[in-house]
Amino acid sequence: MGFTEDIAKLSEQVRKRSDQVVGEESTKMALIVPFLSALGYDVYDPSEVMPEYVADFAIKKAGQFEKVDYALAINGTIVMLVEAKARGQKAEAHDGQISRYFNGLLTTKIAIVTNGIDYRFFTDLRDRNVMDKEPFFIFNILEYELKDIDNLKFFHRDNFDAAAITNHAEEMVYVKGMTQLLGNLLRSPSEEFVRFLVAELGTVAPSYEIQGRITGKVIEKFKPIVKKSIQGSLVELMTRSLSQEIVQPVEVEVEQEIEEEEKQQESQESKIITTAEEIEVFEKIKAITQTSKNYNFEVKYKDTASYFGINLGKTTWWFLRLYLSSQKKSFITRLNVDEVKSLAPEFEVQEVTASIGDAASKVIIASVSDIDKLASLILRCYEAEATKHQTFIPGAIRMEKSA
Repeated sequence: MGFTEDIAKLSEQVRKRSDQVVGEESTKMALIVPFLSALGYDVYDPSEVMPEYVADFAIKKAGQFEKVDYALAINGTIVMLVEAKARGQKAEAHDGQISRYFNGLLTTKIAIVTNGIDYRFFTDLRDRNVMDKEPFFIFNILEYELKDIDNLKFFHRDNFDAAAITNHAEEMVYVKGMTQLLGNLLRSPSEEFVRFLVAELGTVAPSYEIQGRITGKVIEKFKPIVKKSIQGSLVELMTRSLSQEIVQPVEVEVEQEIEEEEKQQESQESKIITTAEEIEVFEKIKAITQTSKNYNFEVKYKDTASYFGINLGKTTWWFLRLYLSSQKKSFITRLNVDEVKSLAPEFEVQEVTASIGDAASKVIIASVSDIDKLASLILRCYEAEATKHQTFIPGAIRMEKSA
């Protein structure tokens, strides 16, 4: 079952049981905990989902330390905080407690305030390490669209990447703001907008250049013309075929944006400490890929707060994501479950329920030494990803030093 189906199933359960949920504790157990589980967090592991979390900097009030309802950790690092409200209460406001924790825990970039129906996601777009007052994403478990599921996937345990979430959150906020501005302009063009278009008219059609000052009378004359022009432009954009001439420049721009985001993420993650165990795993995997008779791609790693990724020289070209905490060890592949099971019959293989891209299966390992036993699977993962990109970098050279 995929992530979309998991959320749909949970939505139906919440719809059936929500009327019977009364109070904050009932909301937590019946609504919020199943949601955290759907996001891939082990709600039975107190090192991963920590209820009633108290930090060492917590303030003591009325004889008790301040605490947050849940702290979610990946590989021992707290990445998200959750403040619970009773079902029926508004999830809009919070008492400031969660923001103090957010500001104090520098590794934490996401805070959620929820009543079990609405999930409001906060980060620190305005001031670094200071929780924003407004959420950048709101998810309603009972009323959502497919694009909301795509946004929600960023917070799944198997995908969690603080830098990627920050970039995505910033884009969501800007797109929302720009959409509102453009919508207002298209419905009712402002005087400044009309004045700008009239002034520019001469550059695209010199014979129609307006002589003299653009007075209020000129503005009023052109307002209905601007509205009609906007409508015509929108119709043309919607009906125009997506020819190669249009698509190609967009692809180039997207590629440039991805590369720029990768640079920003590398800068933000420069403080992450790569462990000796992670380096050992990387060397083992690199040695396995060097046995390939078909491909000779550069192999690199990307270390994040939540996973250790292995890629073909670009972070988006990953073929393994490893999770190497002291309690649990596993890795995610982009192969389907049946193929992975056939290549790793002695290991536990699970279907991945959420993904950014096409990740499909998780392999549970006991220790780093298991990597040697899984050489055939790892080589297959490497070659499967290399096949996708061989036309982009023909004859790519393998580098001895990782980035």
